[in-house]
Amino acid sequence: MDSALYKSLEASGVSFIRVVWCDNANIIRAKAIHRGALSHHLAHGVGISAAQQALPVMYDAPVPASGLGPVGEIRLVPDWSTFNQLPYAPSHGRVMGDMILDGSPWSLCPRDFLKRMIAEAKTEGFEVKAAFENEFYLLRPTADGLGIEPSDQTVFASTQAMNLHREVIDEIAAALMAQGIPVEQYYPESGTGQQEISIRYTHALSAADQQVVFRETVHAVAQRHHLKASFLPKIFANQAGSGCHLHLSLWHQEQNLVPDPKGFQGLSKTALSFIAGILQHLKGLMALTTPSPNSYRRIRPHCWSGAFQAWGIDNREAAVRVPSDPAILSPTNFELKTVDASANPYIALGAVIAAGLDGVRQGLTPGEPVAVDPGSFSEAERQAREIEPLPTSLGDAIAYLRQDKILLNALGSELAQAYLAVRQAEWEALKDMPLADEVKLLLERY
Repeated sequence: MDSALYKSLEASGVSFIRVVWCDNANIIRAKAIHRGALSHHLAHGVGISAAQQALPVMYDAPVPASGLGPVGEIRLVPDWSTFNQLPYAPSHGRVMGDMILDGSPWSLCPRDFLKRMIAEAKTEGFEVKAAFENEFYLLRPTADGLGIEPSDQTVFASTQAMNLHREVIDEIAAALMAQGIPVEQYYPESGTGQQEISIRYTHALSAADQQVVFRETVHAVAQRHHLKASFLPKIFANQAGSGCHLHLSLWHQEQNLVPDPKGFQGLSKTALSFIAGILQHLKGLMALTTPSPNSYRRIRPHCWSGAFQAWGIDNREAAVRVPSDPAILSPTNFELKTVDASANPYIALGAVIAAGLDGVRQGLTPGEPVAVDPGSFSEAERQAREIEPLPTSLGDAIAYLRQDKILLNALGSELAQAYLAVRQAEWEALKDMPLADEVKLLLERY
């Protein structure tokens, strides 16, 4: 084995290395290798059942129609470039795993799907940089110990909330930065006990890796402070939902291709076409970016969640928001709002790239930006502007995805089959479940 790696682990006190993967239900899982056994697993990782990619969020058994069952072994091979010692569990380290079958990337590996979409973007002359912008709740047990409640009763951006949660937020930020993730902003969100911490954008694969690290870190640090953290899209019926907005920019040789002072709304043709591709595929894309039945409790008109197939400059009701940038004349990135943290980040980001690439290849245009809340239009006005409401249930989004050949072809037949089987099983199991029961099941999954 690599003696330098072993010595480094020994010196830092790392006993176990968690090899992490994220399944089609977006459950973060790991197998841990003891340092003393590392020589046996260094090159070929650890074995997992192929059926791991057929597990729904409800239970640990493969769903029907996934194409996967008890036969088949996949190697989960560490990508050592992603290794970090865990600040909140210093005797453990973490490394992202790639799913390998017979020495090659497995067709059902979400991380490899994103790698394939990154390679596709490069054939069009650009790379995608991204950042996931998470909202989450900090929760505590109720007085009777039978339930949970928000950790405070403050309002948006309250300095009181900052004071109340300074220690846990400071520790989360320090832990993220210790793992190489630059923290940019923090503020209490509009839900009581709700928080938002934004991190700096990076290359697409690293952005998805960082989303896994972010969720893991927030959960672990909150637990150290006797709190529960949850990224579940909708926990309380009368409180704000939690999104995970996806910020995107397009680059070539470290030059940002999004701005063009002479372009429409200050955007380049490439950026406009990429946005148009996202909008064209958004109804099916939502089965990949907002993939939980719970997601659709959040996506409602007038809730700043992107409930309409529209885009706009600084418009937080549009599904795609283009933030203005006072430092320059043109925008530098755009944001997809119909994303939440129940989405596997590799699959969600890979699919968004596939949709945007289709727009670029077809030379699509997104039409006129919407400068008002699209929910304020009458149905006739929306029809005249070709603005359609987005799916209001996972069942509808699944139906659109099944018809979207671009997205299905990007996923590949085997990944698409297993992914859709998991989504369908979750929809059938949860579609009639009351919110309280749904939250009890999903709160700590996400």
